[in-house]
Amino acid sequence: MSKVSTISPSPVAKAFKHIQWDPLSSLRLSPQETALLRMAETNPIEYTLGDARDATMYVRVLLKLLAEASINVSGHVARITEECTENRALDALDADPLGVVTHYAIAKLNEILSTLTSPWAAENGVSVANVFYAGSECLLIEQWKALLRIISKGKGDSYAQRSAALSLATVLLAACPSQRIRPGRGAKETTSSVRIPSYASAIEPLEALTAWIITQLKSSNAATVGTTVPAMMTLMGATEGRQIFAASGGIKYLSRQLRQRESKSSPSPTASGSDRKANSPVQQLYELAFCLWCLTYELNNFADVRADFSKDGLPVMALVELVSSAPREKVVRVALAALRNLATCSADVNPEPDAPRIDSKVFLGEMIACGLMKAIGLLQDRQFTDPDIVDDVESLHKLLQENFKDMTRWEVYQNEVETGQLQWGSTHTGAFFKENAKMMEGKDGDFKLVKILISLLSSKDEDIAAIACHDLGEFCRYYPNGRGIAKRLGAKDIAMSLIEHDNPELQRHALQCVSKMMVQNWEYVK
Repeated sequence: MSKVSTISPSPVAKAFKHIQWDPLSSLRLSPQETALLRMAETNPIEYTLGDARDATMYVRVLLKLLAEASINVSGHVARITEECTENRALDALDADPLGVVTHYAIAKLNEILSTLTSPWAAENGVSVANVFYAGSECLLIEQWKALLRIISKGKGDSYAQRSAALSLATVLLAACPSQRIRPGRGAKETTSSVRIPSYASAIEPLEALTAWIITQLKSSNAATVGTTVPAMMTLMGATEGRQIFAASGGIKYLSRQLRQRESKSSPSPTASGSDRKANSPVQQLYELAFCLWCLTYELNNFADVRADFSKDGLPVMALVELVSSAPREKVVRVALAALRNLATCSADVNPEPDAPRIDSKVFLGEMIACGLMKAIGLLQDRQFTDPDIVDDVESLHKLLQENFKDMTRWEVYQNEVETGQLQWGSTHTGAFFKENAKMMEGKDGDFKLVKILISLLSSKDEDIAAIACHDLGEFCRYYPNGRGIAKRLGAKDIAMSLIEHDNPELQRHALQCVSKMMVQNWEYVK
């Protein structure tokens, strides 16, 4: 298991050493628990963790602090976003002692988990399983719910939420079968003495944590999304975490976030200094793209994951946009790696039951429709320091060229419409529609592409809306009763509303589209 992700310090960290436990009667600490907290403050963390009994008790006391302190927090500390001077931190301790205690307990838990996932822990035979899983069946300790309470009811405390989520993710990751550690060279433990945490006891908490992450990903606020990123990146380290995330609809929301973040060039002006660093556009783009890349490693294992990646063409679209905009080399690297996994995935091992086959050919078609070939051509002319980028660019170029040769003009057009990435070209001409108008019926006769074109009339991208107007007009010209079908599906009213648009090009295409719906012999009018 890799070392736990790092978190910026609490803004009130300078007050931690001034906490007086005796006056805080609402925490209901026993004399033994208070003594353990004081002992842990005076000794290195390795000393406390070196004794299994002390380590387990110390963690339970910290989780008790969270459970008791979070009930009556005033919210004063939660509103502090900038790092405090010692005097200001002491003022916060006076105003909201339980808020400071909450930050203290979370900071200590993160320190413990960082130590338990370090080489020192492996060499000394201690692990997350020894401390956070108990009993003969090695079940997750019940006190984990204190972390979930902080995550779910953090009252806008970004430090508490981000850090508690990371702590919980790290604890749960240790139970995943794919992460079980075999004793390495120099480790004290033997195979027979290794404690194997119960994955069954971690499934419900994993699902609860993932549900919270998904809820946060639905937000358009970068700071809100930022609270999830360390925990999400941690969960992506295990196949079990990736599976639960994908099954919860995470691929869709992650892709939406990538598109939103890519379109914004600056963080919220109200974000704190630490939040601005954590939520800077490029860094957050990289972290979200990294998570999506990790999920592509489940493509060959699960039909549902392939289906989610192909749904609405959104994930491919988000990744192609990242490559096209090329904000930083590290972002391009993970986006290209994800696209390469999509371009080489197979449905042979776990085929979809009674469903259309979704494999690399489907994703390559989406990539072509989204304009990846042009973006790859531009990347070939750039100089990159990372050899992996060069290798991915060349591999994708070859795969795209081979797939493009096998695609008919209709398949190219169909992929373009289904992904919503319309671009002027040879498939948006009268000659093309004269030849292919009957294909617009679709396999099921539901005129799916016509319906998509009608929806694209409302696109915020004015070029896409203009092309949709053009294509619908051509459909009306060349398909028998195309005018009646387009009007019945609602195209006329939407196109009419665009006739007075500020963009003269869109205005012109909207007028022509409506005219083609109204006039039977358009060529004579033209």
